[in-house]
Amino acid sequence: MLRSRLRLFGLLVLLQLGYAQAQSPPKARRAIPKSVGSPIQSGPMLGYADMREVMLWVQTKQPGRVQIRYVEQGTKAPVMHTAEVPTIAANANTAHLIASDVLPGKRYTYEVLVNGKPVTLPYATAFQTQPLWQFRTDPPNFTFAVGSCTYVNEAPFDRPGKPYGDSYGIFTSVAAKKPDFMLWTGDNTYTREVDWNSRSGVLRRYTHTRSLPEMQPLLASTHNYAIWDDHDYGPDDSDRSYWMKPVTLEAFKLFWANPNFIFDQGCTGTFTWSDCQFFLLDDRTYRAPDKQPDGGAAGPEKAYFGTKQIDWLIDALRFSKATFKFVVTGGQIINPAAVFENYAVYGTERTQLLSRLTEAAIPGLLFITGDRHHSIVHKLERPGTYPLYDFTISPLTSGPAPPTASELAQPTVVAGTLVTDRNFATMVVSGPANARLLTIRAYDATGKEIWMQILKANDLR
Repeated sequence: MLRSRLRLFGLLVLLQLGYAQAQSPPKARRAIPKSVGSPIQSGPMLGYADMREVMLWVQTKQPGRVQIRYVEQGTKAPVMHTAEVPTIAANANTAHLIASDVLPGKRYTYEVLVNGKPVTLPYATAFQTQPLWQFRTDPPNFTFAVGSCTYVNEAPFDRPGKPYGDSYGIFTSVAAKKPDFMLWTGDNTYTREVDWNSRSGVLRRYTHTRSLPEMQPLLASTHNYAIWDDHDYGPDDSDRSYWMKPVTLEAFKLFWANPNFIFDQGCTGTFTWSDCQFFLLDDRTYRAPDKQPDGGAAGPEKAYFGTKQIDWLIDALRFSKATFKFVVTGGQIINPAAVFENYAVYGTERTQLLSRLTEAAIPGLLFITGDRHHSIVHKLERPGTYPLYDFTISPLTSGPAPPTASELAQPTVVAGTLVTDRNFATMVVSGPANARLLTIRAYDATGKEIWMQILKANDLR
């Protein structure tokens, strides 16, 4: 009898403690470390940042309720919250959350609440808003990182032999440079044979890559923008015929947090940062097969970007007042060698696009590309106007591959810029409004500088 009464008393105490904890304010609840029983699968990740709002992203392990609590850095109040968003299994338990109680030019620290409880993370979590500088000051200086081709090994589903992915610590090296944002320029995950034919497979592959532990601190404190290339779109060298492209587009939108999508199909979009604008192009959705014959002088029958996307790009470039206008896409644009998946394989459309860009007399234009598993700079001289640069930065964790001898013999190659190991780059925009500079640095996986290039905005006019 005594033992029964003691058990009953203990049960009542536990029930009272549980009720008290449930009724306590969120700040008083014990935080859940991510490393031990965390409800978070991957993230948090910072998406786009503007003056009036910031998008954040989280993926939970199980369906639940997610919210972001944030406060201006260096203060304790007021404490703001995003709306609470449910995560559901059908959407891979992902959540997009908008922080809208923000002011321009501020930094905020934040924490993730899952089912009302804060999750403790072993790294910094902070986001920023862009400053309101127009008509007030010179444009703010900023830094962004660039990388492409992220392969994360999963032995049961990889090809036999030496693992293709490596050097995951490169994401720690990127974070150490403290960029304002990261530009992911395609092949940000590698879908495989086991993934290509089902929605479940695609979502599992995106989840597997995004869950890489070394990636989490970078995602949590650096804003992120992305395009895709063939491997996150579909199979190797995939084109407009890929039967699952609506599904991979859905996955792309579920796992990234870009500010806009220009068309119903594809990942085309744009964003601004300080006095620069970035034009995110889709080189897959409208693309004809690589092996299709080119149209010749009759017209761009062999589409790469396609007429609709190119027309939008020319209009948007003409409208833009940005000092530097970065056109971002997967495959190389300026390299004239018609090998692999370079734009030169689609020579008719390439010639027409480059001609239209020259006719439009658009200042400050540059290309950022990936795909090739090596980094290199190509420079195209244009009679009567400034040269066009193409900065190819690749790979992050995928297997490196050197260019062909014929490519290295091209007159467009900028000497000293070839990197044939895993690497990334940073680009720093600095200086007064009338003398802006772009400083590009390539780094190896450990963060050691390999080369540096400096371009003057006044030389791109």
